[in-house]
Amino acid sequence: MVVLDGGIMKAIIFDMDGVLVDSMPYHAEAWIQAFAAAGIDVEKREIYELEGSNHMQTVDIIFRRSGRVPTDKDAEELSKKKIEIFNRIEHVRPFDGIRELLAELAPKYSLAVVSGSNHNTVHDLMDTFFPGAFKVIITGDDVRKSKPDPEPYLKAIEKLGVPKDECIVIENAPLGIRSAKSAGLRCIAVVAYLGRESLEEADVIVENHRELFRAIQAEEISSITM
Repeated sequence: MVVLDGGIMKAIIFDMDGVLVDSMPYHAEAWIQAFAAAGIDVEKREIYELEGSNHMQTVDIIFRRSGRVPTDKDAEELSKKKIEIFNRIEHVRPFDGIRELLAELAPKYSLAVVSGSNHNTVHDLMDTFFPGAFKVIITGDDVRKSKPDPEPYLKAIEKLGVPKDECIVIENAPLGIRSAKSAGLRCIAVVAYLGRESLEEADVIVENHRELFRAIQAEEISSITM
């Protein structure tokens, strides 16, 4: 097992979008269409940079960038529209080798998912692609404050019942990395939709999912250099 600062690694927490499943292009397109209906133009990169936020936070940030303040009705309607569009256009698939990786890890570690996506989307994807793999699943609907606040990861740690120094997080987005680090957790970032320069707050950066697989499977996290 991997020896962390305070003990033996017992749990691994995965972000979902961009780590387990290749989904962010569909989330981004759904948000672009939803915001367009409200008269706001956004770029894919803006959505990628907000990955990990829940729907209410995403609406609030994008509206305020456009000089508008969203009402509760705005947030609810845009969230509903985004989910409808996402469900219509998505062709989400797991990244190559993720199923095999989880099958390798599940007997050794307690596994969890922490995602800013809504409850139904997260559970539907987990049930479809990774049934029974995760002991704990935290969604954007399960917390009051989403990433980059530490609450999502702190809640996962509480439900896993493991000390912080016996757990590691796998992320791919700046807000998720900040959330994990604010929660006092070690974090590996995998380059997915944003460049390496956006992930510098992580303890370790790997260039692709294949490198991530090797790192975890070989249980040699400390040998990967940033």
